[in-house]
Amino acid sequence: MGGVGKTELATQYAHQHEAHYSGGICWLNAKEANLAAKIVQFAQFYMNPEVRQRSLLEQVEWCWQNWQPAEGLVLVVLDDITDLKDWKNCQQLLPTDNRFRVLITTRLRNLDADIQELPLDVLLPDKALQLLTDLVGEKRVSRNVETQNFASSLCEWLGYLPLGLQLVGRYLREDPDLSLAEMLQRLQMQQLEDKAINPTTRGVKAAFELSWRELDSMTQRVGELLSLFAQDVIPWKLVESAAELLSWAKADVNEVKKQLYKRHLIQRVEEEEGCYKIHPLIRQFLQAKRETSQQPDELKQAFASTLISIAQEIPGSVTREFIESVQNAIPHLTEVAQNLIDAVGDEDLIWVFRGLGAFYQGQGLYALAEPWCEQCLKVVQARLGEEHFDVATSLNKLALLYVYQGRYSEAEPLFVQALALYKRLLREEHPDVAISLGKLAYLYKLQGRYSEAEPLFVQALALQKRLLGEEHLDITESLNDLTDFYRSQGRYAEAEPLCLQALELCKRLLGENHPKIALILNNLALLYQVQGRYAEAEPLYLEALALSKRLLGENHPNVAFILNNLGLLYYYQGRYTEAEPLSLQAIEIDKLFLGEENPDFATDLHNLALIYRAQGRYSEAETLFVQTLKLRQRLLPKDHPLVADNIYALGKLYRQQGRYSQAEPFCIKALELDKRLLGENHPNVAESLNNLAELYCSQGRYVEAEPLYEEALEIYEQVFGQNHSKTVSVSENLENLRAKVNASNSWWGKLLKFWR
Repeated sequence: MGGVGKTELATQYAHQHEAHYSGGICWLNAKEANLAAKIVQFAQFYMNPEVRQRSLLEQVEWCWQNWQPAEGLVLVVLDDITDLKDWKNCQQLLPTDNRFRVLITTRLRNLDADIQELPLDVLLPDKALQLLTDLVGEKRVSRNVETQNFASSLCEWLGYLPLGLQLVGRYLREDPDLSLAEMLQRLQMQQLEDKAINPTTRGVKAAFELSWRELDSMTQRVGELLSLFAQDVIPWKLVESAAELLSWAKADVNEVKKQLYKRHLIQRVEEEEGCYKIHPLIRQFLQAKRETSQQPDELKQAFASTLISIAQEIPGSVTREFIESVQNAIPHLTEVAQNLIDAVGDEDLIWVFRGLGAFYQGQGLYALAEPWCEQCLKVVQARLGEEHFDVATSLNKLALLYVYQGRYSEAEPLFVQALALYKRLLREEHPDVAISLGKLAYLYKLQGRYSEAEPLFVQALALQKRLLGEEHLDITESLNDLTDFYRSQGRYAEAEPLCLQALELCKRLLGENHPKIALILNNLALLYQVQGRYAEAEPLYLEALALSKRLLGENHPNVAFILNNLGLLYYYQGRYTEAEPLSLQAIEIDKLFLGEENPDFATDLHNLALIYRAQGRYSEAETLFVQTLKLRQRLLPKDHPLVADNIYALGKLYRQQGRYSQAEPFCIKALELDKRLLGENHPNVAESLNNLAELYCSQGRYVEAEPLYEEALEIYEQVFGQNHSKTVSVSENLENLRAKVNASNSWWGKLLKFWR
């Protein structure tokens, strides 16, 4: 039953037997709004992933499988299962490996045949009497036989429940002149107002009522405010912030805290500085008091506004430091979203869900962010109507989340709808229209629809500069996106100054330590890499990687992105043993955060296949190339440059293996796609020309190979210049070919050919 001391007993057990559980102790609250998210977030924050699947349940399973430390028994406490619904929600989240010992506190019996029950009755009479004695003092209880009898009667009337004894003991301690007999009389006279309370907890309710009546009006109001918080750790600074909105003096509120603590109505959380918790029964009593108070709506609005102000501060890129500073507020923001949304004004409605979405999305936990973004759109549409600015913003946020997950076809109609709505409600010349243009352009670029993307990128940047000036953070994102676009087009001379401008502006506006800086550094390094400027690229990658790990943690999609690119750089340099572990690490991170049905995950596999091919591990490379091609053909438009990359890679692999008849159709198809999708003068076209020429040379088809080499050489000279390694390499191939052709045309060559 409630108040018997289940949680306290579990707590004491965990502390006293900590040495026995060398693998660690994990405490889970069954009332947590999204317990699965809590487990996954913990793993993302503290563990190095070797990660598995994308679904939330599979992520939880991975967390238990990869628990750190890797050895020793682990104690998992699942606290406060109060009904079968709680149990069903939690049951599938528990570990099954034998190294985990699971301790459940619950009011239910016979949860499962495999669970060994340790029934907790109320305290034995002598133990209850000892607890009361410890609380009020030996002299007060053992003064004479009469006081001992009253003490025993008091314990009996309280049902021998520890919580009731704690409340009464604290009450008596505050009034040294109050006799045990009078205390018992007061309890017996106390009329129970809430008939729904279990009769076995009547003593707790009566003790609470007596304590409540002893509180002054300010303390009662703060107690009512506390009942709004989720059943979780409560940072007292949140109480102070809400009190300030109610025009309560901070000094008075902190004095109230002392009074509530003295009477055992709140408890300090030792592990969390400045944090408190409330027993579920006390919270239930306080909620009943709040509902009968004169101004419950005022309290709800102040509570909601306090959490909304935190939600508004959650950025798109959340650092580990920021997560630690707000994570105790997230359960209470969730409480607002789930149970108190009616107390939120129209102007703040979107922030409740945006804050929760941004908190998880910024950590790369897209599966956890998605329901909040989807709920945001539904709630805003229902309350504000379809033609509202916040609807457009919600559409854009949800679409961007889909983009991060590689769900491009679902994202596009949302982006288009948001842009049209912005234009209708605002005007063509508005910063949010520019942002919406840029997001749609970014999607088109990812889809390989370059001709549609470029005018939108250019229009967005020009509009932002005109409306916001040159010194604005939104400019940096547009510059970075346009840099990436020009790089994909092979327009390196146009890309570099934009990237340098974005980096300088971002550092000036955000400082040196920000996740956006790491992404721009990565973009600049990638730009240098594709130009063969490897010595310039590597230190930028290393700087970006170190910065991302420090700010975001070891396990984040941004970290995987940089690891993947650094691995690719080492591949180009022939440093395969350094490249492979980076590529494998990127794959494992993206498996957890993005899942296996994602274009970025396909790129991870493709890059690993490149390394295997270069190492001569052809069968492993072929398996990955084929897997990646199928994945990209399924996830991307039919005619996409990345599909062409895969076809090119397979053609080159087959050529290197001497499987010429299989290689030729792949090489020809890749060349045709590259020319059609990227234009005649793109570096990828030169790569495909060179690959097909080498295939023909391997077959002795020199006449067919020569014009291909010549065309590739012309492109490389135009893009990179005459002294670039790729230009020099193709030039040497062309010279060797011509030498072979000349030799075969001589009389000796003709004779040798005839002889063969």
